[in-house]
Amino acid sequence: MGAEKMRILAIGGTTRQGSNSERALRVAADEAERAGAVVELLTGRALMLPIYDPESTNRTREAVALVEALRGADGLLVSSPGYHGTVSGMMKNVLDYVEDLRRDSRPYLADLPIGCIAVAYGWQASVSTLHTLRTCAHALRGWPTPLGVALNATMPGLFDQATGACADEASRLQLETVGRQVVEFASARKLSSAADALAIG
Repeated sequence: MGAEKMRILAIGGTTRQGSNSERALRVAADEAERAGAVVELLTGRALMLPIYDPESTNRTREAVALVEALRGADGLLVSSPGYHGTVSGMMKNVLDYVEDLRRDSRPYLADLPIGCIAVAYGWQASVSTLHTLRTCAHALRGWPTPLGVALNATMPGLFDQATGACADEASRLQLETVGRQVVEFASARKLSSAADALAIG
């Protein structure tokens, strides 16, 4: 029997389909698939959820789908645009929904590898947005991958406008590395958990 495929959830982008942050996410997600994972993509308007309300248990169909996808994931890829030097309101709201996992046997994003990607018009905003994503990952008990990617959307020819492919080789290699790292660390975590279970048994 072959090794179990890792389930990677890729979330991000903006309200605009085909945004630079969505394109970056898809490059990393494609590499995760090449590394043997099953990848689910939630982007753009699928992430336009009501403001997270911790006082209510009412959830839209889209919010339930997000939480269930988070619950079933072995690893995450998260890509945010930089809005005014930090993550977009939409992406922060998406991460707030992780609170619905607080009482799970695996609370929040505990022990999940999380690949963080930030895309902004300028290095200052992209770097500060990446830092915020990594801080959120830590706060949610996840493991940010060693490499996080900050992309400057003002770079000419960063993405091919027709295909969405990353045309800058250095940026593409970074995105692919993050996608691969999430799968590798998820696989290592799964093997470690299986070994611990055998030892206890």
